[in-house]
Amino acid sequence: MIEKLRLTTRIVEEQDAALRFYTEKLGLEKKDDETFGPEARRWVTVAPKQDDTVEIVLEPLDWFEGEEAERRGAMLGRQPALAFTVDDCHATYETLRERGVEFTSEPKTQPYGIEAVATDLYGNGVVLVEHVSPEET
Repeated sequence: MIEKLRLTTRIVEEQDAALRFYTEKLGLEKKDDETFGPEARRWVTVAPKQDDTVEIVLEPLDWFEGEEAERRGAMLGRQPALAFTVDDCHATYETLRERGVEFTSEPKTQPYGIEAVATDLYGNGVVLVEHVSPEET
C-alpha cells in the first residue's frame, strides 16, 4: 500500500535560477544536486530544512524534446500551488518580501489559520499557512 509522498515536481525553465529562488529567497535547503543517466541530466531537489519527508524536484525543460517539451513548457506558471506550513505567517511574509518574493495576497485570517500567497519565478502559487486554533482566529 502507499505509505507516503516522497517527491513532487516543479517544472522550471532554468535549474540554477530556480534553485537560487527556492533557496535564497524562500529559504529552502538544497537536498540533492547530482548528475544521472546517459545524458548527464542534473537532479536537483529542495525542501524545507525541517522536512525530511517530501522534496521538490526542479525539473528543467531541457530534459524533454518535441511535443513533450512543448507540453511541459505550457505548464510553466500553471502548476498547482505549493503550500508550506509556517510558524508565523506575518513574520515569514515580511522576511520573504524583503528578499524580493512577490505576493498576490498579504497574510489574511482564514477559517483554518493565517494564509499569504506568493508566486515563484514563473507565477506558480506558493502558499504560506500558519495553523491556528479556532479560538485564536
